[in-house]
Amino acid sequence: MPAASRTYWLTEPCRIRREDNSVRIERPDGSPVHIPITDIRDLIAFDHIDINTSALSLLSQNGITLHVLDHYGNHAGHFTPAHSMASASVVRHQVDLTADPQQRLNISRSIVLATAENLRWSLDTDLLDPALDHLRTALPHCDSTDALMGQEGNLRRTAWAVLDTQLPPWLRLNGRTRRPPSNAGNAFISYLNSLVYARVLTALRSTPLHPAIGFLHSDTDRRRNTLALDLAEPFKPLFAERLLKRAAAKKHLKETDFETDVGRAALSKNGRKKIAALVKEELAITVYHRTLKRQVSYEELIHLEALKIVRLCLEGATYKPFKPWW
Repeated sequence: MPAASRTYWLTEPCRIRREDNSVRIERPDGSPVHIPITDIRDLIAFDHIDINTSALSLLSQNGITLHVLDHYGNHAGHFTPAHSMASASVVRHQVDLTADPQQRLNISRSIVLATAENLRWSLDTDLLDPALDHLRTALPHCDSTDALMGQEGNLRRTAWAVLDTQLPPWLRLNGRTRRPPSNAGNAFISYLNSLVYARVLTALRSTPLHPAIGFLHSDTDRRRNTLALDLAEPFKPLFAERLLKRAAAKKHLKETDFETDVGRAALSKNGRKKIAALVKEELAITVYHRTLKRQVSYEELIHLEALKIVRLCLEGATYKPFKPWW
């Protein structure tokens, strides 16, 4: 895709139709939006969409992925082009890496540790230091990905309890719940985690890797693209917990931004718009990359993370998961 292409966030019900080499998005207010196909990197649907085969064919011909989130913010699925950039030689190396128990365990350990350290960085509090020290001590003794994820789960539960101390009562998680989220805080985290997963999946689609051949999640979530789940882990704290803390501190979120019922919650229409705007703004932030010696956006950092796995497969370069350096 051209460098100028971008993600379009469909936060309201809409119809998607093809019009020559453009996509026409018909909105509830009756005002259609025409988008040249070359301007689209991918589409993320937060709400109901009506799309026909002609529009899907145009998306496929141009390598564009359509991600669909369900009412509770879970990544319900995606439409991907028929042709993939996956390379047989790269995928063979990828399979060999994941089939090697020691290699797979080492990479999984590095993902878990980076995720934990990024969570500590995102919450910016020393209350998480004892749990992080315990994790560092325990990881070398974990001999399976199940054990690694168990240790990660322990730290996350501690981190969520710490996060709750920084949130107003109505936005607290009170324990992590999914499918469906039980309250507003969990709904926020679910939506943001799904958006990070969608960004990683789009990034992987532009590399010669196969997104379903992963390391950490390969035994625990065989039905999804486990490499996308793996690479999303270090980025989730940067977008989910960190943005929830910031939005609460700035009083950016209101109770009306969520639809709550007994034991379940989801973003309201206005809430989806707020979240989309918040994530778009965050993805556009740039930082100076010390190796590339130029400014890169958070969006590009996700793409660079995928390229690290390519170099691991082709050159045997050590994989070092993303950690904020700023």
